[in-house]
Amino acid sequence: MTDTAPRTTGLPTSPDAVERCRADGEFLLAARHWTGGYRIQIGDHMLGVTIEDGVPVEGIPEPGTGVIELHGDAEVWEPMLRTVPPRIANTVSVMARAGLTLNADPLLWWQYLPATERFIELLRSPGDPGPVAVDESGEAHRHSTPVGRYVHVPIDGHEYRIYYETAGQGIPLLLQHTAGAHSVQWRHLFERPEITNRFQLIAYDLPFHGKSIPPVSARWWEQEYRLTGDFLRQVPVCIAEALNLVDPAFMGCSVGGLLALDLALHHPDVFSAVISVEGALHIGSTTDELDGFFHPQVSNMTKARMMEGLCSPTSPLPYIKEVSQTYASGWPPVFLGDLHYYLMDYDLRDRAHEIDTNECGVHILNGEYDYSGTIEKGRAAHAAIAGSTHCAMPGMGHFPMSEDPDRFMDYLLPVLEAVAATGAERKEQANAV
Repeated sequence: MTDTAPRTTGLPTSPDAVERCRADGEFLLAARHWTGGYRIQIGDHMLGVTIEDGVPVEGIPEPGTGVIELHGDAEVWEPMLRTVPPRIANTVSVMARAGLTLNADPLLWWQYLPATERFIELLRSPGDPGPVAVDESGEAHRHSTPVGRYVHVPIDGHEYRIYYETAGQGIPLLLQHTAGAHSVQWRHLFERPEITNRFQLIAYDLPFHGKSIPPVSARWWEQEYRLTGDFLRQVPVCIAEALNLVDPAFMGCSVGGLLALDLALHHPDVFSAVISVEGALHIGSTTDELDGFFHPQVSNMTKARMMEGLCSPTSPLPYIKEVSQTYASGWPPVFLGDLHYYLMDYDLRDRAHEIDTNECGVHILNGEYDYSGTIEKGRAAHAAIAGSTHCAMPGMGHFPMSEDPDRFMDYLLPVLEAVAATGAERKEQANAV
């Protein structure tokens, strides 16, 4: 079958698609070993690419083994094919469940989702979606600022060797990474004197993440990894105690953003303030549709590439890819296990009103392109927690501190100013007593 659609339609043709795929190194790497291809129906316009052992060739493949079909009305495809698509329309992994009709073997879909995400990007209108390079020359020191160490903390009868990096002086600020990742996500904050002159940053890797190895006293390899709130809340509390921190603040993103509100409810005696990045009272879903997140025939790159769909398309491309690389480097079971807490275990809808912001300040930030911890969910959390603050971050995604750190500073610095001011006021009151 050949593509006869005229080029005057403004939509890409099959020859266009083949040419773009052949010239794209990212697509070729993601499509390696694949024989099959794409059948794409955009309204009454059909295009496709045949793939032979990872090589794109002309011709729309017939339905069958190895072929991924995506069908949808032109109105559904239109936002997806913009140079800068809006939230949700920027990722085919979501649109395949929210507007498009998908016909493909489920395992094939998971295996070649990175290729499919890139394929749709290649179909988009040409333009300048965002920076394709970044300049870190201002940070060109022989050594970066943070220093790494290990701290041993007891949790539930086991000793955990937890890795953390620290820099700065002043108010201790514990930093919790996202699900399935590690503390490198906070690296940009360490190079900001306007932060480290007032805060002692402490970014740690959760147990089983990054450099925090599992406890040697448990047969963890025989058990399914599943993160629960009861365990997770103990980690920053135990770290604060082990490091002898006085009135520390806490900031977390995604899983860490939910944990921030969890700590404000359960441990206001430990933390003076929490900053909930991409926070919500409840996410509400299951892991039933995420089989590809831990499947022996699916690469770790699949879930990593999905995270790019949570980033803003206007964020600098090298930093978006750094988000993906961080996820790809994780222990395969850990992301799915972390999502147990994120999607199912965590729910503050009935107890958020109990949080006393006079004891523990609460600040919530949500990025526009986060289709999980949405701006709407952040506003609902703010409405339920009297005395909290909320900031919507236009043009930001789910990983603001990693994907667009310069723009994130515009939103974060006022919050840190409020945290510092509250801390100074409490210290003054304590001294007066």
